[in-house]
Amino acid sequence: MLNDKDRIFTNIYGFNDPGLAGARRRGDWDDTKALLALGREKIIAEIKASSLRGRGGAGFSTGMKWSFMPKELGERPHYLVINADEGEPGTCKDREILRHEPHKLIEGALIASFAIGAHATYCYVRGEFRREAEALQKAADEARAAGLIGKNACGSGWDFEFHVHLGAGAYICGEESALLESLEGKKGMPRMKPPFPAAVGLYGCPTTVNNVETIAVAPIILRRGAAWFAGLGKPNNTGTKLFNVSGHVNQPCTVEEEMGIPLKVLIEKHASGVRGGWNNLLAVIPGGSSVPMIPRAICETVNMDFDSLREVKSGLGTAAVIVMDTSTDIVKVIARLSKFYMHESCGQCTPCREGTGWLWRMMERIAIGDAELGEIDLLDQVGRQIEGHTICAHGDASAWPIQGLIRHFRPEMERRIKERTGANTTKAA
Repeated sequence: MLNDKDRIFTNIYGFNDPGLAGARRRGDWDDTKALLALGREKIIAEIKASSLRGRGGAGFSTGMKWSFMPKELGERPHYLVINADEGEPGTCKDREILRHEPHKLIEGALIASFAIGAHATYCYVRGEFRREAEALQKAADEARAAGLIGKNACGSGWDFEFHVHLGAGAYICGEESALLESLEGKKGMPRMKPPFPAAVGLYGCPTTVNNVETIAVAPIILRRGAAWFAGLGKPNNTGTKLFNVSGHVNQPCTVEEEMGIPLKVLIEKHASGVRGGWNNLLAVIPGGSSVPMIPRAICETVNMDFDSLREVKSGLGTAAVIVMDTSTDIVKVIARLSKFYMHESCGQCTPCREGTGWLWRMMERIAIGDAELGEIDLLDQVGRQIEGHTICAHGDASAWPIQGLIRHFRPEMERRIKERTGANTTKAA
């Protein structure tokens, strides 16, 4: 359990002033010049030593990602792009940072940009987050007026600009290369890799793309030391994490906790438990809608970190916990998610463009039992042919919820088919 002294996001609920004065009282912008004076290599080394992993879902080492950027500044400028396109169903952690802790993000952007040799950061905000974008822009204006960003940022000699860019509400633009295409004014469609953004990114220049939460925690890691951050959580799953808990709980919430907190403790302590009691729990989607669900039996003991959830064939993803009690039509839930992934496919890859629609239509049929038992295996087979065969992970995201359903709730799918088949047989007789 996380101690109050170790909390990073101390205004996540917006009880206090989100402006510059309030941020400074909470320790933000405290001698940022001294942090920049550490130098690019020292900053990256500290982030590596903290074992900070990307908080956007992939969980890649942040320090390693920063180190991929060219060491020398050539003719092409470097860019930092912050992914605030929070479109994953069930996920609403980054918006709280944008609304209530925007100065943490801007200070983190300055430090990260300096570390990778970038003089400009573009924060790509989900199109529906109008008020969040306004709060972030207000904070950027405050920081610029105070000399914290802009020319000679914080008196460091480093020029730095922070730009807020609103997207148009496309889920696919949460994928880093589709986000870059959208920033350039093109249709949001993922790019083939390689080349990777560190070599050819925004406007063809070296670029690092990081999640909001990832960038926002960088300043406090440098202030309190990599060893402090690495001492929280578990090895390879270090630090604190913002978790969302929604669905059939008594108190939906966003909360900061240590990585590796037991899922049951997270739900019982911070969300006041499952509606109707723990025994009324049916299943949980532990990391946003794209990761496979897990049933109550696994929820009893699993911990909320990258490795523990991977061991039970799910994933931490964005750490957005969606709780479903026994009143849930679990097959219909996955059918609804399948419709979402069909709708949000950019259509560039044939397996995704054609396959997501096929998956949705099949799920709609199974939800009412209008299928044959053998089609459950066919559904699993087609999903696995989509998974791993597309330019980006959207194809995987469309297949994984269905895989989780078949893995844990196949008897429910079969029951519907058998009941309908039996009803048709009775009617015919």
